[in-house]
Amino acid sequence: MDRIATPSRTKNIIRKHDFFFSKSLGQNFLIDSNITTNMIEKIGIDCRDNVIEVGPGIGSLTQVISEHVKKVVVVEIDKKLIPILKETLSENDNVEIIHDDILKIDLHKLVETEFDNEKIKVIGNLPYYITTPIIMRFLEEKVPVEQLVFMVQKEVAERMQAKPSTKQYGTLSIAVQYYCDVKIIMKVPPTVFLPQPKVESSIIKLDVLRQPRVSIKDEKLFFRIVKDAFGKRRKTLLNALSSGHLQLDKSLLKKVFDICEIDGGRRGETLSIEEFAMLTNTVLESLEL
Repeated sequence: MDRIATPSRTKNIIRKHDFFFSKSLGQNFLIDSNITTNMIEKIGIDCRDNVIEVGPGIGSLTQVISEHVKKVVVVEIDKKLIPILKETLSENDNVEIIHDDILKIDLHKLVETEFDNEKIKVIGNLPYYITTPIIMRFLEEKVPVEQLVFMVQKEVAERMQAKPSTKQYGTLSIAVQYYCDVKIIMKVPPTVFLPQPKVESSIIKLDVLRQPRVSIKDEKLFFRIVKDAFGKRRKTLLNALSSGHLQLDKSLLKKVFDICEIDGGRRGETLSIEEFAMLTNTVLESLEL
């Protein structure tokens, strides 16, 4: 089967359907079949897997995914791409095309209807401006997903994988690592896209943990503490948590720091996810006294 992800075929498809790229939707189509093939090999999907693909474009990646898995459901927001997908993927019998917004569609109903609530993998070349909301929606809504593999802006991938005491480490690092093992598996240059983006991309693999990485008594409080700690990176933990959204009392915080053996003069970017968990649970216990 001729690959869609080539410069000539992509241009022919676009020309035939009089398609115009939407900047507002962040559309960049893959035109290098080596990238799609290498990506699938590194993911390690097989005939037992069910896949949701987010933003398939003209089906460049979908075509290759469908050759390896049990079923693929693609969710595309641009109605102009639906007839194109129906044509380019007409020979792929295990592909279902859905016109919808991945940020609005009922994900649990989608998995129940299309996959009978079996575990799924999620793959996509994500628009850079909505990368984080898409990823966090799948994770926070407890969708039965075992793996997410996304092509994202290189800097965003580095932030997801970042470790404490690095410039990239922040709320996104902790949010993603709370739910997943994170690994950047490929770097992708701008030259393999049409049109070429102004930034470099990376493919990041998120293997969803059976249980969150740390035991938290109150997830909402945990993420509020993390957000406050990183709200003003130059502030010490004591000042950041006492002046942030939670407005925690300084005397309470000093007691909490002593119990946790955490120096209140440290900055949030130096704390591990385990230390944030201990801090959260101790704050909660102190507030309940």
